[in-house]
Amino acid sequence: MSIKQTWLKIDPKSDFSINNIPFGVFKTANGQIRCGSALGDFVIDLHYLNENGFFEGLSLPNNVFNQSTLNEFIGLGRKKTGEARKQIIELFSLHNDKIQNSNHQKNCLIPIQSVEMLLPVQIPNYTDFYSSVEHATNVGTMFRNPDKALLPNWKHLPVGYHGRPSSIVVSGQPIKRPNGQTKAPEADLPTFGATKRLDFELEMAFITANNTPLGQAISTAEAENYIFGFVLFNDWSARDMQVWEYVPLGPFLAKNFASSVSPWIVTLDALEPFKIAGPKQEPAVLPYLKFAGLKNFDINLEVAIQPEGAPEKVVSNTNFKYMYWNINQQLAHHTSNGCNIQVGDMYASGTISGQTPDSYGSMLELAWKGTKPIVMPDGSERKFIADHDTVIMRGYAEKEGIRVGFGDVHAKVLPAD
Repeated sequence: MSIKQTWLKIDPKSDFSINNIPFGVFKTANGQIRCGSALGDFVIDLHYLNENGFFEGLSLPNNVFNQSTLNEFIGLGRKKTGEARKQIIELFSLHNDKIQNSNHQKNCLIPIQSVEMLLPVQIPNYTDFYSSVEHATNVGTMFRNPDKALLPNWKHLPVGYHGRPSSIVVSGQPIKRPNGQTKAPEADLPTFGATKRLDFELEMAFITANNTPLGQAISTAEAENYIFGFVLFNDWSARDMQVWEYVPLGPFLAKNFASSVSPWIVTLDALEPFKIAGPKQEPAVLPYLKFAGLKNFDINLEVAIQPEGAPEKVVSNTNFKYMYWNINQQLAHHTSNGCNIQVGDMYASGTISGQTPDSYGSMLELAWKGTKPIVMPDGSERKFIADHDTVIMRGYAEKEGIRVGFGDVHAKVLPAD
């Protein structure tokens, strides 16, 4: 791997190195909405660069970055968006003075703290997978016979369900505790009220870059041509509502009230150096799910809880590399029946849990169904998430001096109505 250098002063531990160049949508203090990239502590105004000829030769549409979402840009396809990313890297590379020694520098670089980040894409469809064998085993052990924790289909296909895209919100937007039906084990009838078991789920999500016609399948070999990049994803869950409603049709009101995503999309190109082998899949998968090469990603992940007025506490450290089913298999399975995909579709990984108790990706597991409460810095305990808590998720990949990060996804929990 070659480490790229920039003329812009950047903290070596910044998630947004010149080796990254993620894409997002921002609003300025005067209300302008543009598409941008992140570099260190700055947002790069990509519309300004395009207007002033810095993408000359790429034939980008004039207003492709003067948009409230990245959908038009992403829809240009991985080849074209990859060329644009390379051009941004070139412009900010150490040897390049086209922007460095000109008035363009102050016009295209905006302090990141002065802008509001928006949801980066308009999301036509959302799918949530269930691809961590450790998480699935933990949940199966809690709620079923530990000897049969995984259901018979789990190691034969990437289990998933279709969720609700309209309730996916960007990092920083508060989440209201949902109301719903729950039924205590000893009760004869359910009751209606605020969930008592609000949980986070630590996930990653990929975003597709193409529209396909109904009836077209995508193979594991082709899948990465259709994927633009990743965001961090907190799939909020009301566990007491979920356990009552999920039979026979699966997640519904316990999941569709909100999911939170990080504002910066880290491209598949930026994550290429961090590919790694995944867990061995036994039994052997069916032919349409077979793949060649390294398809998992070595991305460090952490979750912190911050009670109101108190310091945060990191409650989980894990890694995306543990996923049993990789993104190529997920997209191949998703389209194997001819299901069409669209630009901006979001596909979450399912809860990411590691092999040790401090690497579990949900409070359900970390506090083991409420039997092992976690003590916060202010002395309070958490079995699940309390009102006024802020949940913060972070992620980054680092190797041989190259760091590519996601920033964070955070949200504060407000009381139910």
